[in-house]
Amino acid sequence: MTFPNERKHELNASQAGTVTLGDLPIARMAFGTMQLPGPGVWGEPRDPQEARRVLRRAVELGITYLDTASYYGPLVSDRFIVEALSPYPDGLIIGTKVGCWRGSDKSWIAETRPEQLKTSVEDNLDRLRLEQLPLVHLRYAEHAGVPFEDSLGALIELRQAGKIRQIGLSGVTLEQLTAAQKLVPIASVQNLYNLVDRRDENILEYCTKFGIPFMPYFPLAMGSLGREVGPLTTIAHRHHATPAQVALAWLRARSPQMVLIPGTRSVAHLEENIDSLAIQLDAQEQRALEENAEIASLPSFHH
Repeated sequence: MTFPNERKHELNASQAGTVTLGDLPIARMAFGTMQLPGPGVWGEPRDPQEARRVLRRAVELGITYLDTASYYGPLVSDRFIVEALSPYPDGLIIGTKVGCWRGSDKSWIAETRPEQLKTSVEDNLDRLRLEQLPLVHLRYAEHAGVPFEDSLGALIELRQAGKIRQIGLSGVTLEQLTAAQKLVPIASVQNLYNLVDRRDENILEYCTKFGIPFMPYFPLAMGSLGREVGPLTTIAHRHHATPAQVALAWLRARSPQMVLIPGTRSVAHLEENIDSLAIQLDAQEQRALEENAEIASLPSFHH
């Protein structure tokens, strides 16, 4: 049994409220482009026209922040952003990530040496047709063997040179975040976080306390939170919504600094995600979701 959202599509991403990335205001309902390429975040989309329609519809519906990375595809999400939206509308912020690449075997390879990061930023400027990158997240990988301060230092130099406006962090510990804050203002944090996997609760609390936007990746636990499980099902029925919409509403309620970046290849799914803004969970519903063992046992992404 499913519970499709019965509302006619009337909502706008602006109704999520706003946060500020350093000096850049964005709506708290944003869009992540990781799902635009083919399966495994590799190669061309199954439906290129729909990928362009999704991006244009996102902007039409008030989304002001697009999250991308050159290693999505690789180079596929970025190209579709340019094809669909350039020249960019006023107020649209494109955030990217550096520190990773894809091998020919589709593997994910850390590239966090300063010279690699500098080359990546220059390539992003050219490919995205921007004179300055509004936000660049450092996707840091401990196993790469490059000191965190060295990787961050390269982005600080690029910011001082005017190539980057704001610096964010991705996949970091609380210790790395606080160390970075002593060197440069951190505009946002992008870490794994969802109803199933809350291991970075301490980082979310820090971001909430200090007014740093927090962008959870895998917000639906790679699709697991779209299942009809326990209170997800009953609460979805109560709100005439889907389980995935309830999971997004739970995230939004966790912190005023939470920025949702769910991705999709489908206009209909994009509109469903934005329609989740109509759901206001009460404290009892939030507790029911957080304390349910069946939800806690759902599979999620693991580092």
